[in-house]
Amino acid sequence: MDFDWLISHPEVLLLALAPIFFICILLEWQYGTRLSRLPANAAYHWPEVLCNFTLAALHQASDILTGLLVAHLYLWGFGWRLFDIEMGVVSFIGLIVAQDFCYYWFHRASHRVRWMWAAHVAHHSSEHMNFSTAFRQSLMYPLAGMWLFWLPLVIMGFDPNWVVFVVLLNLGLQFFVHTQAIKSLGPLEWIFNTPSHHRVHHGRNAQYIDKNYAGVLIIWDRLFGTYVKEEETVEYGITKPLNSVNPLVVTFAEWRDMLTEAFAKGLSLRQRLRVLFAPPSTAVQSTVRPMTLKSSAAQTESDAAQVNESR
Repeated sequence: MDFDWLISHPEVLLLALAPIFFICILLEWQYGTRLSRLPANAAYHWPEVLCNFTLAALHQASDILTGLLVAHLYLWGFGWRLFDIEMGVVSFIGLIVAQDFCYYWFHRASHRVRWMWAAHVAHHSSEHMNFSTAFRQSLMYPLAGMWLFWLPLVIMGFDPNWVVFVVLLNLGLQFFVHTQAIKSLGPLEWIFNTPSHHRVHHGRNAQYIDKNYAGVLIIWDRLFGTYVKEEETVEYGITKPLNSVNPLVVTFAEWRDMLTEAFAKGLSLRQRLRVLFAPPSTAVQSTVRPMTLKSSAAQTESDAAQVNESR
């Protein structure tokens, strides 16, 4: 496969890497299931694996369908570029680092903005951790706004094709951190995102929630105070379990809940916006508490009226 052609068609990259992914899955399954070298929550449960593969296919299809629109937006942004950046070894490395920095903030926003969490939660909803978990993506990322986080790279002056290629390369490299077969990578743990760091990120243990957002480099978490070391055994999944292997349920359950809460009766515009854009836990509290207070106030008024009537 010609490299220039691959840069012109970056959407093919993950398909090109697919044989490597499947070899890793086979080896991990052999190591964990056949040789019993991994914990129970690393096991391959085939209904869930099929769900994961379906989610990956839907994610790819969504990216392809929205790709033309996003490409036009990137080309528009490229017309406003600040610099003309020639791609070479140094600029390629610079793009990888810059994109990984943008990925950190995309990933952090995906946990702290409920609109974006509604898409990202599909990736976290499994209570297992193995290589197939990496396939657990959402077709709703374009609607959630993932593409916005790469637009500054285009405006900076990086060719849009190269930007998309590096975005997908970053995603491809993250496949390898979704495993329990590797405990530690020694000194590399200081610089790179590793299986140990990413296991923490997938934990619903209180001390692990919203930590280790790294894509490839863990340095961003160390710099911005979101790094936590893996110590306590990780309990995988989300605090509101889905208990489903239906790809449509996995994809749309949080969107359904969020929109139902946002359009509930009796909320102010501010409360509705908080449901959509506040951190997930805060968004729920902001609707439940005022509605509870209103109910309590209404009940108090009703009780007072009954007392007055009895007098």
